[in-house]
Amino acid sequence: MPRKLVRVVIGLCVVVLLLVVVVQKEDEPVETPTETVPEHRPELPTRKEKHMPEKVLKSDEEWRELLTEEQYQVTRRKGTEPAFSGEYNDFKEKGIFKCVCCGNDLFSSEAKFDSGTGWPSFWKPISEETITTTPDNTLLTRRTEVLCSRCNAHLGHVFNDGPAPTGLRYCLNSVALKFVARNGEVGEE
Repeated sequence: MPRKLVRVVIGLCVVVLLLVVVVQKEDEPVETPTETVPEHRPELPTRKEKHMPEKVLKSDEEWRELLTEEQYQVTRRKGTEPAFSGEYNDFKEKGIFKCVCCGNDLFSSEAKFDSGTGWPSFWKPISEETITTTPDNTLLTRRTEVLCSRCNAHLGHVFNDGPAPTGLRYCLNSVALKFVARNGEVGEE
């Protein structure tokens, strides 16, 4: 019996010590390591406030009614469709890729390229004003999230490993996009 009691007491002491360490850590300032980017890599674009398109504001309920479940999860809840599953990954038609939520013109097929990642990739947006970028430190990694500047829909992420001339790779979810062909026909959603 005393051995069992000793084990319980030791276990409780360990738990208390861990809690003390956690509480102390919360009070300390968090240092984030600085990421060094080689000089030859361009800076990621940011939105210019003076050219910002008119905002589209809807309630969560309105977005749920407007979008499919998958579109909602990706664009409004920052989800990600599985690699190689999206309609526009191997898509080759000429036209414009719009935001599925608000219809904002985002990317031209002229800037689309095959990155081999399983998601549609572009080396530049139609204009820097059509998108917004923000730091994304989820999934234990540093990334830069890409959002529609008009309705704040999550589109995907941008990376500094794309082709010339920008060196950027906008890696997007197909379900966040709606394609409109050069002849004006809307692609399948």
